[in-house]
Amino acid sequence: MLKPCLDERLTEAGCDEAGRGCLAGPVFAAAVILPKDFTHPLLNDSKQLSERNRYAARQIVEAHALAWAVARVDPEEIDKINILNASFLAMHRALDQLNLAPESLLIDGNRFKPYRSLPFHCIIKGDGKLLPIAAASILAKTYRDDYMMRLDAEYPYYQWRSNKGYPTRAHREAIQEHGASPYHRRSFRLLPEGVQGRLFG
Repeated sequence: MLKPCLDERLTEAGCDEAGRGCLAGPVFAAAVILPKDFTHPLLNDSKQLSERNRYAARQIVEAHALAWAVARVDPEEIDKINILNASFLAMHRALDQLNLAPESLLIDGNRFKPYRSLPFHCIIKGDGKLLPIAAASILAKTYRDDYMMRLDAEYPYYQWRSNKGYPTRAHREAIQEHGASPYHRRSFRLLPEGVQGRLFG
């Protein structure tokens, strides 16, 4: 059973990202503020939900959250500042868009870059422990999946419709055959060493 909050005295925003381990596409992040008394049996870590239930849960979050926002950092920025910093930046951008000011941040993971001097708590596997983080994980994942589906229409041979940019065997084979797209992350190892050099050389 996920807890609704860490400190019921504070307005807490849960934050999570999606797409950190992908070879292509942006990293997305979401920030969500839920009512203190809100619970729903469908809300859970997005990775524990079927695709159908993730999208159903997204509708629940968007209908009941006091505030929510989704933001992204594109591959060009990821290559400049690295994926860890890009994940933090995506969370910051999501927080910037909230129409309700949080007093504390609940971050999924073990590291975070401070945001506007707000107190924050890094919680490992927080998306399976706290409802605001679970809600953020659902929004980040589904909005990123929607984005990758649109890119798939432009570059169908990478099979982003099914792999969403993650390093599957079929994805890597398509990179080897067709080269990298403008949406691939140049700073990532897209192919084994030796082969990789031919992509950008």
